[in-house]
Amino acid sequence: MKCNVGGIDRVLRIAVGLVLIGLAVSNVVGVWGWIGVVPLATGLFRFCPLYPILGINSCGAGSDCSGGGCCK
Repeated sequence: MKCNVGGIDRVLRIAVGLVLIGLAVSNVVGVWGWIGVVPLATGLFRFCPLYPILGINSCGAGSDCSGGGCCK
């Protein structure tokens, strides 16, 4: 599994995921807040399964993610 989620993308995904899960736990947004698990997981694992389908790679133009560029 090649990484395809870069630095800023990763930080935003983790932050949004944690906020949504926090809102779900505090019962502010209800059950739908648990969808925050998806951006949290993709941020932590640095891989988004939708990115290869769409041809997106947020690791940056200069890094070769197959060699571990942004994954280090």
